[in-house]
Amino acid sequence: MFIEFDTKEENLQEKKELLEKKLKNTKEEINRLKKLKNHSYKSFVTTYQKLLHEISLIFTPISHLNYVCNSEDTEKVYNELLPQITEFYTNLSQDEEIYKIFKQIQKDKSLNSEKKRVLELEIKDFELSGVGLSEDKKKRLSQINLMLSEYQTAFAQNLLKATDSYKMEVELEDIKEFPKSDLENAKVDDKYIITLKQPSYLAFMTYSTNREKREELYKAYSTRAPENEELTTKILSLRDEEAKILEFENFAGLSLAKKMAKSPKEVEEFLYHLANNSKQKAKDELEELKEFASLDELMPWDVSFYSEKLKKEKYDIDDEIFMPYFEKTATTKGLFSFLAKLFDVEFKKVDTKVWHESVEVYDIYENSKVFARIYIDLETREGKRGGAWMNDWVVRHKDEDKIILPSAFIVANFSPSSGATPSLLKPSDVETLFHEMGHAIHHLFSKCEEINVSGINGVEWDGVEFPSQFLENFAYEPKVLESFAKHYESGEVLPKELMQKLKDAKNYHSAMMMLRQIEFSLFDIKIHQKLYNASEVQKVLDKVRNEVAIMTPPSYNKFQHSFAHIFAGGYSAGYYSYKWAEVLSADGFFLFLDNGIFDKEIANRYKDEVLSVGGSRSIYDSFVAFSKEKPNPDSLLRLVFN
Repeated sequence: MFIEFDTKEENLQEKKELLEKKLKNTKEEINRLKKLKNHSYKSFVTTYQKLLHEISLIFTPISHLNYVCNSEDTEKVYNELLPQITEFYTNLSQDEEIYKIFKQIQKDKSLNSEKKRVLELEIKDFELSGVGLSEDKKKRLSQINLMLSEYQTAFAQNLLKATDSYKMEVELEDIKEFPKSDLENAKVDDKYIITLKQPSYLAFMTYSTNREKREELYKAYSTRAPENEELTTKILSLRDEEAKILEFENFAGLSLAKKMAKSPKEVEEFLYHLANNSKQKAKDELEELKEFASLDELMPWDVSFYSEKLKKEKYDIDDEIFMPYFEKTATTKGLFSFLAKLFDVEFKKVDTKVWHESVEVYDIYENSKVFARIYIDLETREGKRGGAWMNDWVVRHKDEDKIILPSAFIVANFSPSSGATPSLLKPSDVETLFHEMGHAIHHLFSKCEEINVSGINGVEWDGVEFPSQFLENFAYEPKVLESFAKHYESGEVLPKELMQKLKDAKNYHSAMMMLRQIEFSLFDIKIHQKLYNASEVQKVLDKVRNEVAIMTPPSYNKFQHSFAHIFAGGYSAGYYSYKWAEVLSADGFFLFLDNGIFDKEIANRYKDEVLSVGGSRSIYDSFVAFSKEKPNPDSLLRLVFN
């Protein structure tokens, strides 16, 4: 029914050889397909999609293991395969014969909307990959793609190694205000160790009373992976060259060619609109914090510490109060219960192969029939990439008369279980879990039959965050919390007054957070409009901060060296997508709030018009079909400032 995940590291070499053989056989099979006469959608496009998906079924687990159980072996195999994968897809994307076959099949008037969408997106991909270019330019694009994949992987691995290698020993007095679980996690033998991994770093910056040590940790965090400076300029240079070869003015234009936003100017106008409507409120938030801290000068390493104390004073809450009510497994099951009630589905835990003992796996049912599988890996550990993400693996599609069921992974870095204390989540962790589950159900709830537009496939990048941001809003609703927020020891339900305080505090310092995201987004879109060297990149960042930031970090802060989203991920000239999609999510969330969280008509419309259709049409059209309105940017301001 489902493809089993092979977790054995000793099988990596075997997987590598299998993938290399698969790449060779796929090339041969595609060449055979090209020689057929009277190409049809079924004879060519369906088979073509299936062949490429089979490659992904082998490679995705390899890359996944490299990020969740990183070792010399996983890294070696991954790095050896990456150039081969890159070369294969680059050559494929420039194959004029395939392009012409797609163009010919596109003329078939009998194709349904899904198939038309597959062809529309494939043809655009070919054109954006330089299918009509001279052989010299195609060759250069192939070289660029190969170098970019290597540099971006090196960027991510440098960051991972720098994060893993740092350790700071502290005294118990320095962390006396730590939540219990964070305190236990910091204890190593008879010492207390702080690292740059998110749970440890954030705990220290939020709760440590030692200001000098906070600055020391902040400096270590903001100067990680200095070797990435050279990589950033190489990556930017190659992207600029790629755009020029493809006859775009800059890489930003190339990136936006497949997004909802039509130009860098439109993106910047959108971001400055949000900034202009947020800056005064952010200044007020910072001024209040300065007065509360009573310091001669409030520094970046002071913000989290005093923000937490002010938050506690204003709302009489802190994370430590809530964490016992958000035990990891209970919270996960609570999220499943909420989704079950909202969408009439059921989650059942299954016993299957996993890559770590803390990973849990669930099958999802609708009308007593299984239709998807989800892997949940939430605890931080050595050799695991920081942050949180959803990774799609198997795509729902039709193979002859059989429906292939989808699978996906949710990965996070929450505090691990420690001794008698289970993994306990902060409210922000709960929000993160809801966010990643929003991505997962977008992939898993698909009803599409064509691989290339099923789930998140084919969804515009500046709309892919819509379902995730939409779902995270529910993490603060009392009607949702009351079903699962229970003390892990006593079983007591989170008191209603605390639920309300949590909701009231949701938008605490939201304007400062808004400007921070706008800063990242403007920096990203601007550095991809011209060719910059390392010092010029810093000047662009400084200029953006001068325009929108309300606190300037010290000169040694090299945030760009750890900005993996744009230098090692898929968000290059697209980081604005978080805010762009957040407009859709705010509009959609208000639709539920105004009509009742569990309104069946609206829930079914969201399920049918957004989740089920995946990328088979523009996410903009799916949003309008669901909401029956065009998106309004001011809805986002209403959501975060009210």
